[in-house]
Amino acid sequence: MSVLVDHSAKEEQPLLDITSLSTQFHGEDEIIDAVAGITFQIMEGQTVALVGESGSGKSVSALSILQLLPYPLAQHPQGSSVKYRGQELIGADDATMREIRGNKISIIFQEPMTSLNPLHTIEKQINEVLLVHKGFSKIEARKRTLDLLKLVQIKDPLGRLNAYPHELSGGQRQRVMIAMALANEPDLLIADEPTTALDVTIQAQILELLKELQEKLGMSILLITHDLGIVRKMADRVCVMTKGQIVEKGPTKEVYENPQHPYTQALLAAEPKGNPLEADANAPEIMSCDNLKVHFPIKRGVLRRTVDHIKAVDGISLSIKQGHTLGIVGESGSGKTTLGLALLRLISSKGNIKFEAKTINGISGRKLRPLRQEMQIVFQDPYGSLSPRLSIGEIIEEGLKVHALGGNAKAREVLIIEALREVGLDPDNRHRYPHEFSGGQRQRIAIARVMVLKPKFLILDEPTSALDMSVQAQIVDLLRSLQRKHNLTYLFISHDLKVVRTLADDVIVMRNGEAVEIGTAKQIFEEPQSPYTQALIKAAFDLEVVNQEAVSA
Repeated sequence: MSVLVDHSAKEEQPLLDITSLSTQFHGEDEIIDAVAGITFQIMEGQTVALVGESGSGKSVSALSILQLLPYPLAQHPQGSSVKYRGQELIGADDATMREIRGNKISIIFQEPMTSLNPLHTIEKQINEVLLVHKGFSKIEARKRTLDLLKLVQIKDPLGRLNAYPHELSGGQRQRVMIAMALANEPDLLIADEPTTALDVTIQAQILELLKELQEKLGMSILLITHDLGIVRKMADRVCVMTKGQIVEKGPTKEVYENPQHPYTQALLAAEPKGNPLEADANAPEIMSCDNLKVHFPIKRGVLRRTVDHIKAVDGISLSIKQGHTLGIVGESGSGKTTLGLALLRLISSKGNIKFEAKTINGISGRKLRPLRQEMQIVFQDPYGSLSPRLSIGEIIEEGLKVHALGGNAKAREVLIIEALREVGLDPDNRHRYPHEFSGGQRQRIAIARVMVLKPKFLILDEPTSALDMSVQAQIVDLLRSLQRKHNLTYLFISHDLKVVRTLADDVIVMRNGEAVEIGTAKQIFEEPQSPYTQALIKAAFDLEVVNQEAVSA
């Protein structure tokens, strides 16, 4: 049983008072304690952060506050209490909770793309909140929706009313989620990982926006995150969670400068560290391209004539030597992933592409197939790229079958076991399915799937973007270890400059399909020339400084 470290005495007259809150999930054979007796308060106008790794119970705690968990699967044992302005919410009837949800307490969910309805326009989704809770007419709702979009600083709000979620960027979708949450001017806003997987510049904008809105509206915020830099920047008080318990809490400055609990100390120390491996400057070239272009046609009219092109990649040239890592950085939509897919001939492109001095653009799929074994990619979202219907052993075996490697089933199983051990996973779990693993474990599975083929060139597309800081550090260490062992060549795609700095020898900064700056990692990070690169590094540095201060403290 963990001992709670509390840096301060209990506050009085809180807006939200949570006492001994426990949440249990009842399965057929067992009861899982997702939240185990947590206690904390939120005062009016205050920002309190719940911080901890995935699976610590943060989001379950937030959903418990609003009674959004399914009964009887989720239950709160006797003694659990959540009071809003003195009113008990545990066990409250549906009418009471409808009045509280949205009107008094709103929530921004972690992933806006899955939280927003893909079949409804932005206007319809925000209007729904106003029509249900406020009883507005359609004209009133439209006017209020426009005001909200302006409030969250959406460009061209009138033009965005009829847009669908997929037509917006990640930052814009997050702003729409904030607009929906603020529609009824709540007293408390629960922000569940509001900046996960966003670019550093967009992340900074969203955080600044939340602070401005808090000051303007006088609301309280419950901030749920695994990013310690954000906590230091945003929160007045912090509660550190692990295994369903709050193990340390108090004013943010005190907890960060004088962490008492070993878990808090470990969290503050956990971030990607180290430098790129020393690479051979005279190593042979593995992958190169010259004036690479990927233009997607824009078609309009009844006859679907091409009226323009989206220049996703526009004239990029690069060269990567064996054992080296080239970092590709830039915001979402800059063309990073498209560049990677074009290099592997997974999408059509123009320009010359060479792999091990062989020209591969223009060759047939049949001739390209033998090279695929040596050119592999780890996708951004391992959960989306791993088949839910196959066990992890079957997933890893798939590539072996395609490339006729390993001989018979028994020989392939030996290779699968070896690949799982190499990425730090227990081979005995190879018969389990992707949903039974954590995010970090799934990323290791995705890496094992490509490593079993013994590739020479590996594209890593945002492999750490949505992972906890400590898990990020583990994956970075794993990638460095694999590179050292197998002399791997990486094309590392990321918007996280802190991670890129630990791995990359050279860096290309992309914007709107073009390379705005190319150089060694040292040049890019220490003496950036382009104003855009300077802005990216400043946004990353402002958040990183917080972590460095916390660690040094």
